[in-house]
Amino acid sequence: MTPITEVEGRRLPLSNLEKVLYPATGFTKGELLHYYATTADALLPHLADRPISFLRFPDGPDGQHFFAKNVPPGAPAWVKTAEVPRSDGVSRQVLVQDLATLMWAANLVTEFHTPQWRAGAPARADRLVFDLDPGAPADIVQCCEVARWLRARLSADGLHAYAKTSGSKGLHLLVPLVPVPSEQASAYAKTLAQEAEAALPHLVVHRMNRSLRPGKVFVDHSQNSAAKTTAAPYTLRARTEPTVSTPVTWDEVEACQDGGDARDLVFLADDIAPRLERYGDLLGPLTEPGRAGELPS
Repeated sequence: MTPITEVEGRRLPLSNLEKVLYPATGFTKGELLHYYATTADALLPHLADRPISFLRFPDGPDGQHFFAKNVPPGAPAWVKTAEVPRSDGVSRQVLVQDLATLMWAANLVTEFHTPQWRAGAPARADRLVFDLDPGAPADIVQCCEVARWLRARLSADGLHAYAKTSGSKGLHLLVPLVPVPSEQASAYAKTLAQEAEAALPHLVVHRMNRSLRPGKVFVDHSQNSAAKTTAAPYTLRARTEPTVSTPVTWDEVEACQDGGDARDLVFLADDIAPRLERYGDLLGPLTEPGRAGELPS
């Protein structure tokens, strides 16, 4: 019999709680749900008002993955949704606005991915993102060097960058913006990626061609497109271990580069509560309108 729990007055069936999702560590679905419940205060502001795309992995990271933008079949009537314009028409996507919706979605076993804009202003970016993706043998250590260069370059334009791990191999840099058309944000991000390659030609590539990437860091600027999404802060990832896309301090980024150990910036679900207790939400300024910067004209 599927257990029923009540969350904020909503009755939710939570299934297969003992199912092991991450065989490498024995991490279960029940632990996944506990993680999202205890991280909700930090996570929810980063999901609020953003149409959610789900990467579902119901049988764990070794099973089949499903990437879905549309509202999943069987969604409760109380789950809020938003119409999202697409090139082929209009679709409807979930908005994760509260703990009950978060737990319903988490029960599907998901990664949470969001666009750089909010549902009330489609295709107007209120943040900039750079996805730093290392090509082996490069790893997150090299991403740290690139991240520090980009941070300084953004600062020269009056923009403040925040860092998080991707929860996979690399780093994400996020910059709060006074909203601009996504095309403008994309163009600016591409320019900085090209500048990074010119400044660090031994280390950076800005084009997506995989043949150019071994031993270098791909500065992926394309996720600023209105049609693209990025793994949300604090989302679990479908990796061998229950890794989390984790906000990090710039001191940690510098220490990882100096120490040369990629494991210094690998964080699992059990690491997040102590980090939140120590630092609070390091990406909190992304959700504060007063912190937003203006793109140079």
